[in-house]
Parts: sequence; structure tokens; C-alpha cells
Amino acid sequence: MWRNSVGFSSKLLTSIRVPLLHHGLLSRSTSTAARSGPESAEPAGWVRTGSSAVDLSSFAAASSVLKARDVFDFAKHYARCYSELSKARLSMLVVATSGTGYILGSGSAIDYMGLCYTCAGTMMVAASASTLNQVFEVKNDAKMNRTKRRPLPSGRISIPHAVTWASSAGILGTALLASKANMLAAGLGASNLVLYAFVYTPLKQIHPINTWVGAIVGAIPPLLGWAAASGQVSLNGMLLPAALYFWQLPHFMALAYLCRKDYADGGFRMFSLADASGQRTAAVALRNCLYLLPLGYLAYDWGLTSGWFCLESTLLALAISGTAISFYLNRTSKGARRMFHASLLYLPVFMSGLLVHRVTESEQQMTIENSSKIVEMSSSLETTEEAPEGKRTKQPGVNGNRRPPVAYASVAPFPFLPAPSYATP
Repeated sequence: MWRNSVGFSSKLLTSIRVPLLHHGLLSRSTSTAARSGPESAEPAGWVRTGSSAVDLSSFAAASSVLKARDVFDFAKHYARCYSELSKARLSMLVVATSGTGYILGSGSAIDYMGLCYTCAGTMMVAASASTLNQVFEVKNDAKMNRTKRRPLPSGRISIPHAVTWASSAGILGTALLASKANMLAAGLGASNLVLYAFVYTPLKQIHPINTWVGAIVGAIPPLLGWAAASGQVSLNGMLLPAALYFWQLPHFMALAYLCRKDYADGGFRMFSLADASGQRTAAVALRNCLYLLPLGYLAYDWGLTSGWFCLESTLLALAISGTAISFYLNRTSKGARRMFHASLLYLPVFMSGLLVHRVTESEQQMTIENSSKIVEMSSSLETTEEAPEGKRTKQPGVNGNRRPPVAYASVAPFPFLPAPSYATP
């Protein structure tokens, strides 16, 4: 048995002789094979293999180093595969929209642990949907230059492995939303997974309407976040989903125009492929950019944000509409790329503006109360001025005299200032 062990060690030593020599772990060789007697005895812990002697402790250390490196490479390989299957950057954008919806729906107090749970659940569901999308499109992706190096077409991971990863992530994400948020949020997450993987994905090879279905998919995550925070779906909660829906159409139209050849090679029925001149593609993009214009006013009118957001959102929508007009008038790849880059800038700025200028319920209530007080004060002043001199109500003041004129001037032009008080002697 000892001889077998030594023989196995000798084979391993032969396979890793170069790294061992590099690290100085291979022991010295004997000068002659004729040495015998006490002079030829090896130190304790050394084993002779042929004309060489190996320190077993150094060999074990080298083996552990190589095993640790193998484990690290193994983990790095699958982490990269999972990241690409999950479309990590796209999934992080989905998480950002969901988190923004959660904050907007939280009212005055934000539950940060609930926000973390919602974002984590959304990330898992989005990763699952993206993985299933690649499982169903593996043959199409292999034909496209843009996607042929993905894990499945390149053979870096097997389809059963990807399906297992997608199923695990989807189930865990939905369960997390159901247990830590509410069933409404979990239902929205599960329905979005089904809509993306089992409706939008096959439609890409059937009909150009897939782009509009995909826009619905992208609009659901902020609604999911709102529902997770508030437990309901309200009119205010539809504002950010509407922005996501209208934003996605110029974004995807620009992308589809730029990648027309790839989509044709992959067998996808995109809207731009049936539009040789690009006029209808540009018209769809421009129309949906114009739909973004009133969203800032609606956010202010519905009490979701302050008036500053109305101005900023309108300017932002005008900017992306300008690139859409340019693309419509001059349908070139340069114009489409400019509109695509403008769409990449629009969404984070729009969501940041919503968060910066959002108005909480307590602030809304204070504004309403202050407005009602101002209205009551103005009406009482008008009644006092219109009454006859002899029947005027006696105003509180020094020695029962009327308030000085400055009292009226300080209320009307500057409603944000407190009404002056008068002390009676």
C-alpha cells in the first residue's frame, strides 16, 4: 500500500514538476544512485522517487495552493456566467426603478429594511427572467455577433444548469417578496417574470408587437415597488410606470435601428426590419417622447412632487424630443445613436428628480392647512373692509383700535410669512 501511495505521488509530482520547481518546493537530487549505508538515509518526512527526494510537507502545501486556486477559478467562472445570464446591468436598472417606486410609495417614513428586501426580491426575479430569455433564444443568440459570446451559445454553461439557476432565483425572489413585502408585490413580480419569459420572448420571433409588450414588462417594476411600500396600486403610483413605458419605446426603437442586421440574422421580427426608410420607426420614437412632456405637470398636480420638478421634467422631455426630431428628419445611424444616448441619460435624471423633489404626505397636509388658513384670513379681511363703518367688527389691538395697515400688507403678498401678532396691554 505504501508503494502504491508513493507511485501515485510520483505521478502527481511529474504533472506539477514545473510549478513545484518554480516555488522551490522540489527537493535536491542525489548525486549518484550508488550511495548506500547511513550516508544515503533521507531526512524524516522525505520520500525518494527515482533519483529525486520529495519533502511530503512541501508537496502537501503545493497541492493545497493548487486546490485553492482551482476553487477560486471555478467560483470566478460560474459567478461570471451567472452575471451574464442575469444581464446584471439591465437587472440593476430594474432594481433601481423598483426602489424608486418603493420610496415614492412610502409616504413620510421609509422602511429601509423593506426597501432592501424589495430590491433583493426584484433582483432575483429579474435575473430569473433574463436567464430564461437566454435559454429560449440560445440558437438565435448563436447567430448574432452581439450575443454569440454569451454563456449558453459559447458553451461555457449547460442549458440544464441555466434552467436550475433561473428556477431557483425566481422562486426565492417571489418568496422573498411575499414574506417581506406583501402578496400584491409578489404577484406583480411573478406575473412580470411570466410576461417577459413566456410572452415577450417568443413574440420576438413572431410579431413586431413584442416591443410594446416589452415596454409593459419594463413598466411593472416601479409599480411593484410602490405596491410593496403602500400595499395598494393608486393613481400616483402609475406616474413612474407611465414614464418607463413611454421612455422604453424611443430607447428600443433606436437600438433596433442600430442593430437591424443582427436582429435579421437572429430571426427576430423587430419593427425596424419592416421599415426600410426608418420613417415609421422614427415617428414611433418621436410620438412617445412627446408623451413624456406632461408627466412633470401631472406629478406636481397630483401632489407627488414640488413645482420645480414640473420645470425640470419638461426641459428633460424637450431635450430627448429634440433628438427624436433630429432622428426623424435625418434617419441615420448617427441620429439613432444620439437618441439612444439621450434615452440613457433621461431615465436616471428623471428618477433622481422625482426623489429629490418628492412631497411627503405630512408636507402635503401642512400645505393644505396653510392654504386653508390663508383663504379664511383673506375672506375675513374682505368682510371687514366691506362692512359699514359703524358695524365693523372690533379688531383686537392696542386700546381696541384697528390693526395698522401693515397687518394687511404682510399677509397677502407674502403668504409664506406668519401672520403678525398683536399683544394687548
